Amino acid sequence: MAVWWPFPKLHDVIRIEIDEPTLSRTRIAINPLAEVACSLFLLERHPAAVPWPYDGWARRTREILRTDPSTAPVSLYLKLPSVSPDFLCPPPDGPMPSIGEQLGQLRETSPDVIEAEFAKHYPDGNLPELMRPFRDDRRAALDRLAGGVRAYWDAAIAPYWPAMRAALDEEVLLRARALAAEGPDALLSRLHDRIRWERPVLTLVKPLEQSFEAVNQRLVLVPLIFSRGALLCSGDQPDRIMVTYQSRGSAVLAGGVAPAPPAADDRLAILVGRGRAAVLRALSTPATTTALSTALGLAPSTISEHLAGLLAAGVVHRRRAGRRVLYQLEPAGTALVTLLGEDSARTEFVS
Repeated sequence: MAVWWPFPKLHDVIRIEIDEPTLSRTRIAINPLAEVACSLFLLERHPAAVPWPYDGWARRTREILRTDPSTAPVSLYLKLPSVSPDFLCPPPDGPMPSIGEQLGQLRETSPDVIEAEFAKHYPDGNLPELMRPFRDDRRAALDRLAGGVRAYWDAAIAPYWPAMRAALDEEVLLRARALAAEGPDALLSRLHDRIRWERPVLTLVKPLEQSFEAVNQRLVLVPLIFSRGALLCSGDQPDRIMVTYQSRGSAVLAGGVAPAPPAADDRLAILVGRGRAAVLRALSTPATTTALSTALGLAPSTISEHLAGLLAAGVVHRRRAGRRVLYQLEPAGTALVTLLGEDSARTEFVS
């Protein structure tokens, strides 16, 4: 598992050469266990104050970590070196695993997998102290870590998970439609501003210099609510490689509290109203009424009212995707958002 740095050094990258069979097997999946790891990284990255929309969640979670000793084992993730064995946060087995399923996978990690990954990462046999329990008493070490993750999940993430899951479902739907309609090249080229695709090389801009090949595997793309600049990459599995990126919808962590009012010079809000301006900006990526409601902290009825007005004005259109109805900007809506300026930094994560 390649861990993250939020501010990459110039020219430091991970290069993954992807062959055609691997590219053709590109899939999108969620990964609750990776959300756990990235949420901890986020707290470590911002020891003083975590930015919106993570700030309220962070204050509550720091208190949980301080007062609940059952969460102590998750500190392992903060002690890992920049490149670590994948079994501690493996790629998901399926597209929509639960945290319980992933913890079961973690607990059942075979000694052969651990031995192989240790041989790859520590070829001299000199295991770091924090890794030795997984060699010397594998079952107890895995159970302890899984138990700590479960306690942390239940206290810090489970209250937010229904809204997070809705946002992630929306993200997976949109990316899967793009993959089916335009192919993996188009999907990868628009995945993240620090992920570059120049066939056959996928480049992750990170302060880590690495190169490897993905041959006859599956490429699993994982959107994370808690990513916020963290890019994880795992390549120890023989059948799959995982790359994570920032998902839309992280505003759900604001607990239903909408961003602060726009600045007095927000021309778009002055023209169409604060609520409709927020909806227009959020529709830079297609979304459903439910996703907009969750992301913006507004009631579904309010979102529906705003959308009705925007549809009547011809700046938004809708289309059906299976059982869902997606809303998207018309060229006129895109022009409005572009010409009248982007919102302040506090809406950075709304879309």
